[in-house]
Amino acid sequence: MVQGESLASVFDRLRHPPEACPERTVAFTIAVIALGAKMAKADGEVTRNEVAAFRQVFHVPPEEETNAARVFNLARQDVAGFDIYARKIRSMFQGDSKVLTDILEGLFHVSVADGDYHPQEDAFLAEVARIFGIAEPCFRAIRARYAPEAPRDPYDVLGLPHGAPLREARAAWKAAVRDSHPDRLMARGVPDDAVKLAERRLIAVNAAWEEISAREAA
Repeated sequence: MVQGESLASVFDRLRHPPEACPERTVAFTIAVIALGAKMAKADGEVTRNEVAAFRQVFHVPPEEETNAARVFNLARQDVAGFDIYARKIRSMFQGDSKVLTDILEGLFHVSVADGDYHPQEDAFLAEVARIFGIAEPCFRAIRARYAPEAPRDPYDVLGLPHGAPLREARAAWKAAVRDSHPDRLMARGVPDDAVKLAERRLIAVNAAWEEISAREAA
């Protein structure tokens, strides 16, 4: 399960060069903007709500907003080539699963901004998760937080194998609560939009623990 405090990393990456290399900063920003635009297009139509949702979770420095808008508008024309951008992002953060998982969660936020979770969006996100190297249980846990009809498994939410002992579930729950708690994130100066994503994660974590503990008590 990706830790909540890593939500700040996505915002930081749009402000600071990976490995202090300006060229990589530009490449990353373009790749994220293009991938988000193609995510919005996955169900066939890009709505204002989806554009607003993208701006909430993938911040761009004010001086780059004009260029960012140009990239977004070009990329939103169709979904073709989204996998190229996903692979480019993974190549920049090979071995950093927290950043990649946070980017995937941001894309989920965009996908449901229009009030619907379309099968084509699900296929798009599943392929991005595969390219990023995100395990299926983690993908299912994120999807369950955003897609109302998606199946929910409490062990997936806590990053545990099914049927894990109660003591392991309790330890995983406590760690997830600590890492995702909004008060801790706000104290670290994490942006408000990242805190809101963490709040959604915290609700899911608490619900997962309640379900597992209730099963054990039955």
